Amino acid sequence: MTQTLPVLDIANLSVRFAVSRNWLGRPTSFVHAVNGVDLQVRAGKSVGIVGESGCGKSTLAQAIIGLVDYNNGSVAIDGQDFHSAQGKAKRDIRQKMQIVFQDPQSSLDRRLPVWRLISEPLHIRGGYSKAQLRAKAAELATAVGLRPEHLDRLPHEFSGGQRQRIAIARAISTDPDLLVLDEPTSALDVSVQAQIINLLLKLQRDLGLSYLLISHDVALVRHFCDDVAVMYLGQIVEAGPASDVLNSPKHPYTQTLLAAAPSLENPLPELSEVKIGELPNNRILPAGCYYRERCGKAVSACAIPQTLHEISPRKTDNNLSTQVRCHLASV
Repeated sequence: MTQTLPVLDIANLSVRFAVSRNWLGRPTSFVHAVNGVDLQVRAGKSVGIVGESGCGKSTLAQAIIGLVDYNNGSVAIDGQDFHSAQGKAKRDIRQKMQIVFQDPQSSLDRRLPVWRLISEPLHIRGGYSKAQLRAKAAELATAVGLRPEHLDRLPHEFSGGQRQRIAIARAISTDPDLLVLDEPTSALDVSVQAQIINLLLKLQRDLGLSYLLISHDVALVRHFCDDVAVMYLGQIVEAGPASDVLNSPKHPYTQTLLAAAPSLENPLPELSEVKIGELPNNRILPAGCYYRERCGKAVSACAIPQTLHEISPRKTDNNLSTQVRCHLASV
């Protein structure tokens, strides 16, 4: 059986930003935001990325979509390398992926009516008349649960949930294969969050979309995603099917992260296993395991750099294998 290409294939992706320069303008210090990430998203599937603030989740999302440059590695969409493509080829690849931001109000131009906002990517692509753009905007508005008769209104005339629906309609206007969702519900009320998530699931079923979801909300990732990757200091420390990673975490950081949201089914770990402390400075990366200075299980072997290793093969071609960046982890 022929295995289909992943919609998104990230290999050894690294992003760093210069934060100081010498008198010649040459960088002398960097923030290492993303450090050698490998990840795949299969067709019609959802992959969630979780981790604490400052771990590099949003920078990774922006690098994938082309909003920030990456220093090393590759991003391939449907088998086509995004970074090396030029001209029309790059624009064509770019239209296969779109992003939905956390705050819909700041991501929408307040001066434009809704029909213009929704059809903006098609207007940029060119080849559409004004009547065609309005008709397409009305079709997309209906698909996301908005009234076509409201298309001449401005963004401030809508609620937060409605503005996010506008942003989603704009994102699907180019018929993308992949949507990158950067905390798409965190600025919304709880009841509205559920409506937006249900809308995204419906669109996935109807359009065959693949999702990369960036989120702090482990419960949302558990409900929404087929696979999950856990990020710490710019690295993936554990990845695999969501049910395996979230129900039986292997990496000490994943265990601590999940325990930070206690429930009757998920009690807090023993305090002796958790060291309280801030995320290390990402200007000078730790030697060996990035987590060892905060890990209550650290041993001398943790001073050696850790690599992701497979502890369980993928269940199907559409799932990730279970991988952990910890030599102490086992099946």
